[in-house]
Amino acid sequence: MRTTILCTALAVCGAACKPVDKAPPASQSPLPPASAAPLPATPPPPAATKVAVVAGFLTPESVLYDSAQDIYFVSNINGSPTAKDNNGFISRVRPDGAVENLKFIEGGHNGVTLNAPKGMALRGDTLWLADIDAVRAFNAKTGAPVALADLSGLGAVFLNDIAVAQNGALYITDTGIKFDDVGNVLHPGPDRIFRVGPDMAVTVAARGDTLGRPNGITLDVAGKRFIVVEFGGKAVLAWKPGDKAPSVIARGPGGFDGVEIVGGKILVSSWNDSTVSSYETGQEVKLITGVPSPADIGYDAKRNRLLIPVFTGNRVEIWQLP
Repeated sequence: MRTTILCTALAVCGAACKPVDKAPPASQSPLPPASAAPLPATPPPPAATKVAVVAGFLTPESVLYDSAQDIYFVSNINGSPTAKDNNGFISRVRPDGAVENLKFIEGGHNGVTLNAPKGMALRGDTLWLADIDAVRAFNAKTGAPVALADLSGLGAVFLNDIAVAQNGALYITDTGIKFDDVGNVLHPGPDRIFRVGPDMAVTVAARGDTLGRPNGITLDVAGKRFIVVEFGGKAVLAWKPGDKAPSVIARGPGGFDGVEIVGGKILVSSWNDSTVSSYETGQEVKLITGVPSPADIGYDAKRNRLLIPVFTGNRVEIWQLP
């Protein structure tokens, strides 16, 4: 949860030469003109740089940058991703890496219910969270609960990530997975994308195996579409409401989790090879490597920084992009 590189070796053989009376004409000479010079090597692309590591979280799943407050939100599952234990919490972290409030929003306190929060999205001053089979909303400044969309009646199984459309509607992926008593991943399905309208009406916007256990979702404003990445497959998908099925725009290692649009590039985190890669015109370019279990990434547009929650490492890594 590898790419095989096939290399071809070229053998160059020479034959013994017999003496000749005259040199071959210049047009037949195997030697390049004396003025020819080797082409300069293509420099490698600039590398991303890790600038901070923030520890002390409990199963961090998502990081979201709030530009209005200049703060990072971190969702903490704190236990099983499917347990309704009401012990999940949201942290506030300053851009310098200081934890401002570890449990800014905490399940079981101040009237909050929060079990296993995963993906997050902002709509104005409202912070929306995917929580197993419900979408919960909180005031982003005070942490007070303000709204609830219960998707259990539609059979939601594993709500994972949220994106906000330009009209204010929320689109939420359902990866359709569960865990048995010993931690094995089961896939009862179905794979879906739910829609919660501005009026809080809940509908199924997309459904089917072509979603590949959908995980991360983000709005591509320029492309007038959503980008969805597969956790169970290896495809980066483009989808818009009304499509019968998504279209594949790139392929990679799979085990995808988070996705962000940065400067027209699609950045995707992968559990399968512990990377964050950029996908341009369908081609994968590895941007950051060696980060195990990179979950739902965030992007600090003010500082051009990528925010990576390390799910099994209980930390968040902050990387400066080139």
